[in-house]
Amino acid sequence: MRIVIAGGHGRIALRLERLLSAGGHEAVGLIRRPEQAEDLRAAGAEPVVLDLESASVEEVAEVLRGADAAVFAAGAGPGSGAARKDTVDRGAAVLFADAAERAGVRRFVVVSSMGADARHTGDDVFDVYLRAKGAADDAVRSRPGLEWTVLRPGMLNDDAGTGLVRLEARTGRGPVPRDDVAAVLAELVDSPGTAGLTLELVSGSIPVTVAVTDVAGN
Repeated sequence: MRIVIAGGHGRIALRLERLLSAGGHEAVGLIRRPEQAEDLRAAGAEPVVLDLESASVEEVAEVLRGADAAVFAAGAGPGSGAARKDTVDRGAAVLFADAAERAGVRRFVVVSSMGADARHTGDDVFDVYLRAKGAADDAVRSRPGLEWTVLRPGMLNDDAGTGLVRLEARTGRGPVPRDDVAAVLAELVDSPGTAGLTLELVSGSIPVTVAVTDVAGN
């Protein structure tokens, strides 16, 4: 499979690229800065410099054409202000979905956030972030041209992955290593049975492959 990943230099995305490359897939990562390219190559991915805050739909669609799946793993990051929560966490996700539809890429996986809700209240930057992610999720889920899956991890950490997770429509809050998020994403892109599902993810006791198979069967 050829899989295009928005936010290709992110901590989850780099892990995902390594897994996809090791599995024989072709990973393509969109990055904003040319100096990030070598990190993607080291992960086995093809870097493409394209800023989703300024690119056109057609420019993004051109990269997506011929892909089997698209993964939105971009984010403004914890040090960014409220304005970039809207332009990246919401706006870039909508742009990427627009481009996927234009390019004819149906399989579309979103890395969202637990608690994402377009109607979330509050004025702190994190409140703005949750509203932006929720609005992005709603925009993706409204598109009949996409076979979408929305993944909402719990509290992310850099602990070594265990390969054991809880993946359900509602899990309750909890931590999860980025290693395990990437492992779940690698399974989801090739699991069309999960299309139409919004899933929460935390550490648990079920092997990743089994957890994805279980939700696909439901």
